[in-house]
Amino acid sequence: MQQLDWKNLPFGYIKTDYNVRCVYKDGKWGNIEVSDSEYISVHMAATGLHYGQEAFEGMKAYRGKDGKIRLFRWDENAKRLIRSAEGVLMAQVPMELFHEAVLKVIKLNEKFVPPFGTGASLYIRPLLFGSGAEVGVRPAKEYTLIIFVTPVGPYFKEGFNPVKIAIIRDSDRAAPLGTGTFKVGGNYAASLRGVMKSHGAGFSSPMYLDTKEKKYIDEIGAANFFAIKGNSYITPKSDSILASITNMSITKLAEDLGMNVERRPVAVDELESFDEAGACGTAAIISPIGEITDLETGKVYRFCKDGKPGPKSTKLYETLVGIQYGEIEDKHNWVTIVE
Repeated sequence: MQQLDWKNLPFGYIKTDYNVRCVYKDGKWGNIEVSDSEYISVHMAATGLHYGQEAFEGMKAYRGKDGKIRLFRWDENAKRLIRSAEGVLMAQVPMELFHEAVLKVIKLNEKFVPPFGTGASLYIRPLLFGSGAEVGVRPAKEYTLIIFVTPVGPYFKEGFNPVKIAIIRDSDRAAPLGTGTFKVGGNYAASLRGVMKSHGAGFSSPMYLDTKEKKYIDEIGAANFFAIKGNSYITPKSDSILASITNMSITKLAEDLGMNVERRPVAVDELESFDEAGACGTAAIISPIGEITDLETGKVYRFCKDGKPGPKSTKLYETLVGIQYGEIEDKHNWVTIVE
């Protein structure tokens, strides 16, 4: 195994020893197979390549101070993969199979789970795609599930420090009644124009607005948006954004802390009234937002005025991370110990 600088890992791919695979064929799922290859053999007419029958998940495993490996809310990832499969008419992965495969791939690559205190974690990527051959536009009859893992550092290089976000108006990530609420690759392909435009202008990520009126906030690139106003935790309600498991968890923690939770349409014009703002997701956990710039109007909305994350965002972040690493009591039974 290569020597890894655990404290300075990028959020990127690092080869590990094994991945696991399972194929749905003739109306049923087969057995889980272990592979040490990073490559797959796919029929050139596979629907995952031609018609976007593909979905994935993002999960993390954490090594606690006690040395135990903790998996965070795997059941919600399993449910979301089922919803995504329903959304693009793929065979659904049973929760029991999903659980077995995830635990297996973690155990096979246990030495790649970063040590406690490094700020790094083991990222887990389940991938489901149509591997059956079709030339007409129709669902495949065969599907493949692959799960690989890789150790990662923070998603944003800034870590838990304020990032700068750009409001993008000349491209959309997803449309209402489309695939925006499913975790499918097409949404991320559609977001690349905005991602590269924002990066080119010196920002960490784009902010997408509603596709119809461009008045309401949808998502921050690949993460959900939230804001703090007084004692309220505010996050957008929309028909075209992904149901973030991290946001779901933070919402519950906000309630535990006695905050009011508002899930509703959030107008861009409200930005100047917020005390704090942030992006949240499995990869980033919470990234506090320091500035949001509207690239069309030039207007800048500033948060974290002292250059530091706001107090409520910090409390929510520390509480969630504390639960994930086993330092804070898991009152909601979100964590599974990998035995």
